[in-house]
Amino acid sequence: MEQVASLSGQVAVVTGAGRGVGRAIAEALAARGLHVALVARGEAQLEETRRAIDAAGGHAEAFPIDVTDADAVLRRLLPDVTRLLGVPSVLVNSAGIYGPVSLLKDSDPEHWIRTIRVNTLGPYLTCRAFVAGMIAGGWGRVINISSAAALHPPGPLNSAYAASKIALNAMTRSLAAELGGTGVTVNALHPGDLKTEMWQEIKDRAALLGEEGSGLRDWASWVEQTGGDPPHKAAERALYLLSDAAATINGQFVWIEGGLQSASGTPWTTE
Repeated sequence: MEQVASLSGQVAVVTGAGRGVGRAIAEALAARGLHVALVARGEAQLEETRRAIDAAGGHAEAFPIDVTDADAVLRRLLPDVTRLLGVPSVLVNSAGIYGPVSLLKDSDPEHWIRTIRVNTLGPYLTCRAFVAGMIAGGWGRVINISSAAALHPPGPLNSAYAASKIALNAMTRSLAAELGGTGVTVNALHPGDLKTEMWQEIKDRAALLGEEGSGLRDWASWVEQTGGDPPHKAAERALYLLSDAAATINGQFVWIEGGLQSASGTPWTTE
């Protein structure tokens, strides 16, 4: 893997940093010497991540906010991160929820809309907050954690999640077109099929459903049987996207190396 020692001392913002792949990426960035702004709603989980980074010799600050709150992101998070850590040159949008596991006609409207707000509006707001500073600095990297669910043929029960990730992918590509020639890139990263709290939630909900839940039950069983993709693979891929070797990768859907799902046959290139 390309060395990223030159990034030491730079500032990274990681949303969803309290658990799962967000925490893994935050810890990996801190281990490479970046100062990391940890963002999530759960203050206790953020503190766990911050203490782990501190114990490993890294530097991180916790910012417990809701990334769907425009005022919190633009008027609090942006100035607070800049004041405490400096101007960020790296943004990883990892905050996400799966949303309703139900047929669209039976779904809870508030839960459905919340999924779009967290998975799509949240990354929009953080990009809106931090990309300008990256452009002004002449270098930056934005990584939006997406999902292969956005590329698969549509199925029942996950309309909110799939729609949110499809929208995130489209926003990523549009932003990439805007960033051409600025030294800033933005890409979508599929972190693999992870055995996380979200996986457990999907498994538990699908178990209560009838025949329409068979696909999700099969997926949950497959992840359980294989153990899932380890979060460190997503962290390694994120570090790669920060390297000089990835400087020309912009507006792409990037896959982890050696993941459970094959990258072949997708509409975006892997590099």
